Amino acid sequence: MAREAIKVLVLHGPNLNLTGFREPDLYGKKPLEDIDADIKAAAERLGVEVRILQSNHEGVLIDTIQEHRKWADAIVINPGALTHYSIALRDACVSVRMPIVEVHLSNVHAREDFRRHSVIAPVSVGQVVGFGGYGYVLALEAIVNLQTEVL
Repeated sequence: MAREAIKVLVLHGPNLNLTGFREPDLYGKKPLEDIDADIKAAAERLGVEVRILQSNHEGVLIDTIQEHRKWADAIVINPGALTHYSIALRDACVSVRMPIVEVHLSNVHAREDFRRHSVIAPVSVGQVVGFGGYGYVLALEAIVNLQTEVL
């Protein structure tokens, strides 16, 4: 019997809509639309169903997490600057009780001190940092592996 597709909510936080334009030497030259296309291609290859949203607004990200709590099996999130201080976003991640993978385009651990602290990391199953847009694909693969090992 074929297993049901794993459903993953992918969230891009503030300023990620400018990926490819904003500091390309740090965040890469690939626009977010192309990163999303890569995510969708990887999801199809992995048999994963994805829904993707980018928002510059903390409340929209929180609402989306809450609204998808019964649909999603896992969340891949790049919280952007919200990583470092949004207790509300952290609490939303905890409240849905599902695996969360935190993604960052740059290696936040090799940057400014304030970027090294994440309020999301302690409630995540893992982080993928420093691989540009490919980090989202790695996060999807990790979720599939995690779900396969659990079942």
